Amino acid sequence: MTEDREDPAVEAWRGLLVAHSRLVPAVEADLRAAGQVSLSWYDVLLELNAAPGRRLRMSELGQRAVLSRTRVSRVVDELAAAGLAERQPDQADGRSSFAVLTARGKDALRRAWPVYREAIRRRLGAHLTSQQCRDLAALLELAAAGAQTGQPAKPNR
Repeated sequence: MTEDREDPAVEAWRGLLVAHSRLVPAVEADLRAAGQVSLSWYDVLLELNAAPGRRLRMSELGQRAVLSRTRVSRVVDELAAAGLAERQPDQADGRSSFAVLTARGKDALRRAWPVYREAIRRRLGAHLTSQQCRDLAALLELAAAGAQTGQPAKPNR
Protein backbone atom coordinates (compact mmCIF):
# COMPACT_ATOMS: atom_id res chain seq x y z
CA MET A 1 0.00 0.00 0.00
CA THR A 2 2.81 2.41 0.86
CA GLU A 3 4.43 1.63 -2.50
CA ASP A 4 1.19 2.60 -4.27
CA ARG A 5 1.20 5.97 -2.47
CA GLU A 6 4.58 6.63 -4.03
CA ASP A 7 3.41 5.67 -7.53
CA PRO A 8 2.77 8.93 -9.44
CA ALA A 9 0.07 7.31 -11.58
CA VAL A 10 -1.80 6.11 -8.48
CA GLU A 11 -1.48 9.56 -6.88
CA ALA A 12 -2.73 11.22 -10.08
CA TRP A 13 -5.67 8.79 -10.21
CA ARG A 14 -6.55 9.48 -6.59
CA GLY A 15 -6.32 13.23 -7.21
CA LEU A 16 -8.61 12.93 -10.22
CA LEU A 17 -11.20 10.96 -8.24
CA VAL A 18 -11.11 13.33 -5.28
CA ALA A 19 -11.36 16.41 -7.52
CA HIS A 20 -14.27 14.88 -9.41
CA SER A 21 -16.09 13.91 -6.22
CA ARG A 22 -15.84 17.46 -4.91
CA LEU A 23 -16.16 19.60 -8.03
CA VAL A 24 -19.14 17.90 -9.68
CA PRO A 25 -21.46 18.20 -6.66
CA ALA A 26 -20.34 21.80 -6.11
CA VAL A 27 -21.11 22.79 -9.71
CA GLU A 28 -24.40 20.85 -9.49
CA ALA A 29 -25.32 22.80 -6.35
CA ASP A 30 -24.55 26.10 -8.09
CA LEU A 31 -26.82 25.19 -11.00
CA ARG A 32 -29.58 24.09 -8.64
CA ALA A 33 -29.26 27.24 -6.49
CA ALA A 34 -29.69 29.36 -9.62
CA GLY A 35 -32.78 27.39 -10.66
CA GLN A 36 -31.10 25.88 -13.72
CA VAL A 37 -31.20 22.40 -15.22
CA SER A 38 -29.18 19.68 -13.49
CA LEU A 39 -25.67 18.87 -14.63
CA SER A 40 -26.79 15.58 -16.20
CA TRP A 41 -29.54 17.38 -18.11
CA TYR A 42 -27.05 20.04 -19.17
CA ASP A 43 -24.64 17.39 -20.48
CA VAL A 44 -27.29 15.75 -22.65
CA LEU A 45 -28.66 19.09 -23.90
CA LEU A 46 -25.12 20.23 -24.75
CA GLU A 47 -24.41 17.08 -26.79
CA LEU A 48 -27.71 17.41 -28.65
CA ASN A 49 -27.07 21.08 -29.35
CA ALA A 50 -23.64 20.28 -30.84
CA ALA A 51 -24.99 17.51 -33.10
CA PRO A 52 -25.96 18.02 -36.74
CA GLY A 53 -29.66 18.84 -36.88
CA ARG A 54 -29.55 18.95 -33.06
CA ARG A 55 -30.36 15.25 -32.90
CA LEU A 56 -28.50 12.04 -32.15
CA ARG A 57 -29.30 8.37 -32.14
CA MET A 58 -29.67 7.23 -28.56
CA SER A 59 -26.61 4.97 -29.00
CA GLU A 60 -24.49 7.92 -30.21
CA LEU A 61 -25.70 10.08 -27.36
CA GLY A 62 -24.75 7.32 -24.94
CA GLN A 63 -21.20 7.36 -26.32
CA ARG A 64 -20.82 11.14 -26.23
CA ALA A 65 -22.34 12.03 -22.88
CA VAL A 66 -20.38 11.57 -19.67
CA LEU A 67 -23.24 9.51 -18.22
CA SER A 68 -23.85 5.77 -18.43
CA ARG A 69 -26.01 4.67 -21.34
CA THR A 70 -28.79 3.67 -18.95
CA ARG A 71 -28.67 7.07 -17.28
CA VAL A 72 -28.69 8.83 -20.67
CA SER A 73 -31.92 7.03 -21.56
CA ARG A 74 -33.52 8.10 -18.27
CA VAL A 75 -32.33 11.69 -18.70
CA VAL A 76 -33.77 11.84 -22.23
CA ASP A 77 -37.10 10.60 -20.82
CA GLU A 78 -36.95 13.30 -18.13
CA LEU A 79 -36.05 15.97 -20.69
CA ALA A 80 -38.90 14.83 -22.92
CA ALA A 81 -41.36 15.02 -20.02
CA ALA A 82 -40.15 18.59 -19.38
CA GLY A 83 -40.46 19.50 -23.09
CA LEU A 84 -36.71 20.10 -23.49
CA ALA A 85 -36.09 17.18 -25.83
CA GLU A 86 -38.10 14.55 -27.63
CA ARG A 87 -37.62 11.03 -28.83
CA GLN A 88 -38.26 10.37 -32.49
CA PRO A 89 -38.32 6.89 -34.02
CA ASP A 90 -35.63 6.09 -36.56
CA GLN A 91 -37.60 5.42 -39.74
CA ALA A 92 -34.67 3.53 -41.27
CA ASP A 93 -34.15 1.31 -38.23
CA GLY A 94 -37.20 0.56 -36.13
CA ARG A 95 -35.05 -0.70 -33.28
CA SER A 96 -33.49 2.68 -32.55
CA SER A 97 -34.65 6.20 -31.91
CA PHE A 98 -33.28 9.72 -31.95
CA ALA A 99 -33.08 12.22 -29.14
CA VAL A 100 -33.88 15.67 -30.50
CA LEU A 101 -33.32 19.04 -28.86
CA THR A 102 -36.44 21.21 -28.75
CA ALA A 103 -36.51 25.01 -28.84
CA ARG A 104 -37.28 24.98 -25.11
CA GLY A 105 -34.26 22.73 -24.55
CA LYS A 106 -32.01 25.09 -26.47
CA ASP A 107 -33.35 27.98 -24.42
CA ALA A 108 -32.71 26.09 -21.16
CA LEU A 109 -29.15 25.39 -22.28
CA ARG A 110 -28.61 29.05 -23.16
CA ARG A 111 -29.93 30.17 -19.74
CA ALA A 112 -27.81 27.64 -17.85
CA TRP A 113 -24.54 28.39 -19.66
CA PRO A 114 -23.57 31.59 -17.78
CA VAL A 115 -24.24 29.90 -14.43
CA TYR A 116 -22.31 26.80 -15.48
CA ARG A 117 -19.37 28.84 -16.80
CA GLU A 118 -19.21 30.91 -13.60
CA ALA A 119 -19.41 27.78 -11.43
CA ILE A 120 -16.48 26.26 -13.34
CA ARG A 121 -14.47 29.44 -13.00
CA ARG A 122 -15.25 29.78 -9.29
CA ARG A 123 -14.85 26.11 -8.33
CA LEU A 124 -11.83 25.30 -10.53
CA GLY A 125 -10.42 28.29 -12.38
CA ALA A 126 -10.09 30.49 -9.29
CA HIS A 127 -7.66 27.96 -7.80
CA LEU A 128 -5.43 27.50 -10.86
CA THR A 129 -3.62 29.85 -13.20
CA SER A 130 -4.68 30.02 -16.83
CA GLN A 131 -1.59 28.03 -17.76
CA GLN A 132 -2.36 25.38 -15.14
CA CYS A 133 -5.88 25.08 -16.58
CA ARG A 134 -4.44 24.60 -20.08
CA ASP A 135 -1.93 22.06 -18.78
CA LEU A 136 -4.62 20.17 -16.86
CA ALA A 137 -6.86 20.07 -19.93
CA ALA A 138 -4.00 18.75 -22.07
CA LEU A 139 -3.04 16.10 -19.50
CA LEU A 140 -6.61 14.91 -19.08
CA GLU A 141 -7.03 14.74 -22.85
CA LEU A 142 -3.93 12.51 -23.07
CA ALA A 143 -5.21 10.28 -20.29
CA ALA A 144 -8.67 10.01 -21.87
CA ALA A 145 -7.20 9.19 -25.28
CA GLY A 146 -5.05 6.46 -23.76
CA ALA A 147 -8.02 4.99 -21.90
CA GLN A 148 -10.09 4.96 -25.07
CA THR A 149 -7.51 3.21 -27.22
CA GLY A 150 -5.99 1.03 -24.52
CA GLN A 151 -2.57 2.23 -25.70
CA PRO A 152 -0.37 4.71 -23.89
CA ALA A 153 -0.85 8.17 -25.36
CA LYS A 154 2.25 9.94 -26.63
CA PRO A 155 2.65 13.49 -25.34
CA ASN A 156 2.86 16.16 -28.05
CA ARG A 157 5.71 17.90 -26.25
